[in-house]
Amino acid sequence: MADSVFPRTPRKEDVNYNLHFRLINEQQVDDICLDFFYKPHTITLLTLTVLSLMYFAYTRDDDNSDNNLRVGILVVVFFFLVISVLALPNGPFTRPHPAVWRIVFGLSVLYFLFLVFLIFLNWDQVKTLMYWLDPNLRYATREADIMEYAVNCTVITWERVLCHFDIFAFAHFAGWAMKALLIRSYGLCWTISITWELTELFFMHLLPNFAECWWDQVILDILLCNGGGIWLGMTACRFLEIRTYRWASIKEIHSTTGKIKRAVLQFTPASWTYVRWFDPKSSFQRLTGIYLFMILWQLTELNTFFLKHIFVFQASHPLSWCRILLVGVITAPTVRQYYAYLTDTRCKRVGTQCWVFGAIAFLEALACVKFSQDLFSKTQILYVVLWLLCLVRITSLHMYWLLHSGLLLFSYSRRYLLYGTEFAS
Repeated sequence: MADSVFPRTPRKEDVNYNLHFRLINEQQVDDICLDFFYKPHTITLLTLTVLSLMYFAYTRDDDNSDNNLRVGILVVVFFFLVISVLALPNGPFTRPHPAVWRIVFGLSVLYFLFLVFLIFLNWDQVKTLMYWLDPNLRYATREADIMEYAVNCTVITWERVLCHFDIFAFAHFAGWAMKALLIRSYGLCWTISITWELTELFFMHLLPNFAECWWDQVILDILLCNGGGIWLGMTACRFLEIRTYRWASIKEIHSTTGKIKRAVLQFTPASWTYVRWFDPKSSFQRLTGIYLFMILWQLTELNTFFLKHIFVFQASHPLSWCRILLVGVITAPTVRQYYAYLTDTRCKRVGTQCWVFGAIAFLEALACVKFSQDLFSKTQILYVVLWLLCLVRITSLHMYWLLHSGLLLFSYSRRYLLYGTEFAS
């Protein structure tokens, strides 16, 4: 009774913790921007949305029931994103505009809710929903049913190698460049790259398209696409790391060229955080968190291939590349929030975007298992166990090497400072 009348005064530690978590999960915009684009216009937005809704509700032809459902769903999504811009947190980024990342968070919540709805359907209902979204999916075939993989691997010709450099190879390369920009660690990127190739080998008995010739897997995938993308991404990281970030308001720039340059730079980071996943004094919890990060990354990649194989759509279908783009965009704030959770001792819980991303990954895996029990009944448990053991072993070796090299570097730098102090004295 006394607690309800006299509420407890928050402790100073609680206040500092909440403020620090909010700084990570909801970045504030520096006061160097155009006021019009960063001031709330809630009444104006409400007026425009209501007027537009009234216009489309009373002027469009609603005789087509299917079209009514499609338009209704799109309008619901639109209004949810409007509410996302008004109510959801900015996340760890503010460029090019906080509203962009609020929309990204809103889209991730919508996708999460769609997966929750999906797992409560049966297979016939899922197929009906897919055919309603795209009637052409009735005639879709699996790539594994019309293509052959790992055939005549001893025959290596220049024409055969060149045919592998298609749009998917470019997407592979660009994807790894983006992953390197997000992770910002050569060691961690190479570990994920190598373990993913092992993942393909261990799950090849379930997905035939994981079968590849050795030269395709080692030279084209690991060295060229993965390695080239990692090098490009890390090169961009080094450039952004040494760059001096001194932002001026576009109102303070008087030349037209300067204003255009400042507008273009709005799509670059406002600052750059030096990332250090491993530390010589890393705790066991931090090392375990990095291993879980590796597992979640592999699970997300696996979901990409299982979804299009189980629900039968091509890699070029909008269902595939829209999902890849969405997951790729929400990965950026997720990695930043997870890194803060692992390395910042004042951060005691993961950010909201990171939580939603983890839920999406597990719900996708749950949907795959539910709607393809005949496929997963063929799973060879030994391969899955070996896969997990290989991930543990490779990740442990990588961590040991990084920690050992970090300890040596720390020892050498400390010895150098001691010698310098003695020499100076």
